[in-house]
Amino acid sequence: MVRFALNLLTTFLFILLFLPLKAQDSCTIEVSLLTCSPGEELYSTFGHSAFRVKDHSMGSDIIFNYGTFDFDDPGFYKKFVRGKLLYFVSVQDFYGFKEDYRMEGRGIIEQKIELSCTDKQSLYRALRTNIKEENKYYKYDFLYDNCSTRLKDILKKAAGTQVEFHNILPTPLPTFRDMIHIYLDSGGKYWSKLGIDMLLGNRIDKIPSNEQAMFLPDFLMKGFDSAFIDGKAIVTDKQVILNRRIEIDSSFNLLRPIVITSLLLLVVWIIQFSKRKWAPGFLRVFDRVFFFLLGALGCLMLFMWFGTDHIGCSNNFNLLWAIPFHLPIAFLLNSKKEWVRKYFLVGAGWYFILFFIWSLLPQGMNSAFVPLVILAFMRSIVRYKKTS
Repeated sequence: MVRFALNLLTTFLFILLFLPLKAQDSCTIEVSLLTCSPGEELYSTFGHSAFRVKDHSMGSDIIFNYGTFDFDDPGFYKKFVRGKLLYFVSVQDFYGFKEDYRMEGRGIIEQKIELSCTDKQSLYRALRTNIKEENKYYKYDFLYDNCSTRLKDILKKAAGTQVEFHNILPTPLPTFRDMIHIYLDSGGKYWSKLGIDMLLGNRIDKIPSNEQAMFLPDFLMKGFDSAFIDGKAIVTDKQVILNRRIEIDSSFNLLRPIVITSLLLLVVWIIQFSKRKWAPGFLRVFDRVFFFLLGALGCLMLFMWFGTDHIGCSNNFNLLWAIPFHLPIAFLLNSKKEWVRKYFLVGAGWYFILFFIWSLLPQGMNSAFVPLVILAFMRSIVRYKKTS
């Protein structure tokens, strides 16, 4: 009887001590954050983020990708320009995903995420819910709702307790524009940088919060490295799955925007004082084209501000030099009307002032536009004299 009681007690203690540990280790789900290095195409300049989920009970190893869009959509370009293009969640076998990035020469870093079994199941369930047809589409926003921010947000919702992110922002604190410039400069995409600086207004000149900085994949990776739940780091292992092979040449070249616009200013300045017979005719054509383009760019900025859903295109101070009124005025350059003459006089005065307050504007202004401001000042004075 005593032996039976001892055996029963031993069995009870075994169940009490060891089964909870075994249950804790029996979770068949592994979750990882994958951070992919930038590519050569503009859409891949900032890298990419995705979740990898391995379910050992099902023998599956899949990628949940929030950065998918449909090139075959007949209205793709119209929706893209107007900011109405829907992105969606897609799934892909891990080995196919890895092969795609290997072919592109891009790297992949994996961070294994340590959560409780319950939280992993909650996260996995949320991901599977999001891939349903009625849930998978969302309106993409580059700064606040993209393939990286979605991963951060869904992890926070799935975690049973609050996720604490330690500071990942460098000092001095960068703006959104500063962070974007780092990738464009390192990728040698100076003309893309010019276009972004031209169309995006001062909304991207604010300093992001610590979590808002995770709109970029590299900063999301840093955020996960700094993340804790109940004082424990959520990233338990970090490894390189693929090494980056492509190297992008970002060395100085003569095709940079600042070089081109400076050369344009120099050439027109020289021709303006030339005694050649063809010079006046060339400058008449140049002025018509130049002011037409400035006006057209201004109209484009207004359209992107008021005619699209691109929030980042609002409050654009580039309209101070790309003035929409130049568009109709370009067809009246030879007019002798007094108001046309005064228009160019006021324009010259404005461009003179703009040059001196350029660095004080509440928006990061691309330096390649400065020669255009000087050129507009110079040609406005000439047009004022020509019409008087």
